[in-house]
Amino acid sequence: MQTEKERVLIYIVLALLIFSVLIFIHELGHYIFARLFKVSIKEFSIGMGPKLVSKVSKKTGIAYSIRILPIGGFVSMVGEDEESEDENALNRKPVWQRMIITAAGAAMNLLLGILLTCIIVVSSKTLGSTTILRFADENSVSQESGLRVGDKIVKIGDANTHISYDLVFEIMREGIEPIDVTVIRGGKKLVVEDVVFPTVSEQGTMFGDADFYVAAEEKNFVNVVKHSWYQSCASIKLIWTSLIDLITGRYGIEQMSGPVGMTSAIGDAAKSGFGSLLSLTALITLNLGIFNIIPLPALDGGRLVFMVIELIRGKPIKPEYEGYVHFAGIVLFMALMVFVTYKDLMRLFLK
Repeated sequence: MQTEKERVLIYIVLALLIFSVLIFIHELGHYIFARLFKVSIKEFSIGMGPKLVSKVSKKTGIAYSIRILPIGGFVSMVGEDEESEDENALNRKPVWQRMIITAAGAAMNLLLGILLTCIIVVSSKTLGSTTILRFADENSVSQESGLRVGDKIVKIGDANTHISYDLVFEIMREGIEPIDVTVIRGGKKLVVEDVVFPTVSEQGTMFGDADFYVAAEEKNFVNVVKHSWYQSCASIKLIWTSLIDLITGRYGIEQMSGPVGMTSAIGDAAKSGFGSLLSLTALITLNLGIFNIIPLPALDGGRLVFMVIELIRGKPIKPEYEGYVHFAGIVLFMALMVFVTYKDLMRLFLK
């Protein structure tokens, strides 16, 4: 029988394994397109800090490394942060090729997230529709507001709903206040105005709660593809709107999580079963893909901004100036990471 310390160690190892795989996929995207465009590569590393293992390819001269801190990774390319006369240096490649190389890491994470979501959908016992099968009880507030059994909900406010996943998400986000709900009832589309949903509070933030159950859809190829696509889109929207909500103040910065918080979440998901763990992994890799293309210094999105400026100006900004901006971004992100990790540790110890 496992002790609590053994379980914690297993969850930490599991979290490190998941992070390492997701980082590897991200860096592999940069690496594949750098090789495709014949860019000179110095090193392909998983992890940061001192090297644990490193092997130099005799054929290409590229060093493949695993470093001690599993919190990142990189593909070091000639001419990435400096001018180089190497004809295959990154700085000598057309700007469109550099943009593809830069965006490829995030794209790989997004593709992996969609693939994992497809696996989740295929392995699901049922696929939920947006048609109300029954209400949770006779006094459900949404029923009293005008919804009926058999209604096919096609919109919550201005947001379209296609499957149960995005239906629940839209109610969670927008159902904190009375909202118009568009349904198909008896073959006709109509708007039920000012529908009220019950609300729940988590860590001081209010969320809407669906007080009904939906009918299942037939599990066939078309519906599996539909659910995989719309569930991926809803997950991406969830991540994007969460970032916006963080900026606008709906969520406090104390609700952010770093590696410690994610490790705790992975442990909780592992306890709930493989399906929950796979769902969380899909959400993390989608999050990683989206976060990296935000136009902030030190992120891939920040580098893309400088390339767009280069396209407009017709010449690049001096590498040393761009380097200063990215260095400042790294310092700020490290400070944020320390703060978030401290908050995660406090939450963990105060449980």
